[in-house]
Amino acid sequence: MKFSRRGILVGAAATGVGALAVSSIWNTSDAAAEPQPLRIPPLLDARKHGNSVALDVRAGQTEFYSGRASNTLGYNGSYLGPTLRLYRGDDVELAVTNQLREDTTVHWHGLLIPAELDGGPHQRIPPNATWRPVLPVRQAGATLFYHSHAHGQTGAQVYSGLAGLLLIADDQEESLGLPTEYGVDDLPLVLQDRQFENGYMVAPGGMMSRMAGWRGDTIVVNGTPNAVTRVPGQRVRLRLLNGSNARIFNLSFSDRRSFHWIASEGGLLNAPVSLKSISLAPGERAEILVDFSDRKVVALQTAPDTNLPMMMGPLSRIREFGDDLFGSNGERILQFEPFLGEEPSTPLPERLASRPPLNTSRIERRRRFVLGMGGMGGGMMGGMGSTGGMTINGRAFAMDRVDERIELGSTEIWEVSSDMMSHPFHIHGVQFEVMSRNGGKPLERDAGSRDTVVVREPVELLVRFEQPAVEAPFMYHCHILEHEDDGMMGQFATV
Repeated sequence: MKFSRRGILVGAAATGVGALAVSSIWNTSDAAAEPQPLRIPPLLDARKHGNSVALDVRAGQTEFYSGRASNTLGYNGSYLGPTLRLYRGDDVELAVTNQLREDTTVHWHGLLIPAELDGGPHQRIPPNATWRPVLPVRQAGATLFYHSHAHGQTGAQVYSGLAGLLLIADDQEESLGLPTEYGVDDLPLVLQDRQFENGYMVAPGGMMSRMAGWRGDTIVVNGTPNAVTRVPGQRVRLRLLNGSNARIFNLSFSDRRSFHWIASEGGLLNAPVSLKSISLAPGERAEILVDFSDRKVVALQTAPDTNLPMMMGPLSRIREFGDDLFGSNGERILQFEPFLGEEPSTPLPERLASRPPLNTSRIERRRRFVLGMGGMGGGMMGGMGSTGGMTINGRAFAMDRVDERIELGSTEIWEVSSDMMSHPFHIHGVQFEVMSRNGGKPLERDAGSRDTVVVREPVELLVRFEQPAVEAPFMYHCHILEHEDDGMMGQFATV
């Protein structure tokens, strides 16, 4: 495989995170499990800064546990980054300065902008350089995020902390009366799993991490292990991001309470959907409304992640998305402690957005993509032939090769499937809708406009290509970051 453990360790040392040791994936943390107040990333509102925003990419130290400082990376801080709030219709200038000792990038995941502004591997920022893109914000309100997309180093840099939320605000969403007080009844929640030894964050190692992606023994929320937060005893909006390298979260509440799913990656759904559990794969986001008016202490929890390559044993079967996820195996993510709210909750809107039904009358082309784990049977099982390592359609990623050329303004059907395990599939610069799954209807969880979706069985996506990719290509790839780094990625141009 092209994956290099030595390369990641050298890169970590170059960025100032050389003490990020390598550990077995199955070690358990022996750090004290004391509850900690949830950290809320600072809000950086672009309009309050004249639509000119600065981000510094830094190496630093973070105390996940008191008195034990881990070497980490962050934007404008030591771990993660501020929550950026941009407004529909604005043009926002970013000044991204790389203070590391290796290249990095900043990908605006979910933002619909031309490819040369996308922040993918081609928009690299060398050490001590500043990248100054001007981002035209023209899409509906949504929860997006930004993260490193450095070629071959995405997994290591994101694991070390290079990620943050990016919120798009618009008038239509604000008119619905949804919770909007940042950090109070509108909470940003970056969910990640990280590995700890003696309270210090370390990098997972070993063959299992190489194949299944980096996974940790401890869940952190906004960089907080054993997190606890106070919330008003009313309806609260949770903006959930799976910022893990590889882990799938199957989320529910410890008392089995229902909640309302209101937004997917592309923004608001047509109407709220009542659920008791929801899955989030790496790169996926979801906005939910939770009613805390009973003022009972309750925890957000996750079921075990069973998504491993088939040859790794009985845990390789991923749960069906509609499964009941409750039981004694729930792992606590975040405990909520409601207090008496000052104002009653506003009524839940019956309608959220007006999205037209799927229109398949103007489909220009159908394309097929198979995500393969070549060295582990991808060529045989995927039926595409394989050169080894992680592949799409039997080929590993190459920076100098454009895999697909697509007419700008066209609509296509992409059929995506995978072998060996489930993969979160992400396409840059577009939003798509799920047309079918395994030849049948989409799952309830497939609803809405998306930029990331979990695939194993064939999934048909209706994709609209409305952003130019002439000066640089867009990416499509698995969002298990180690798979992406090891070649499960392709490029397309819109012409």
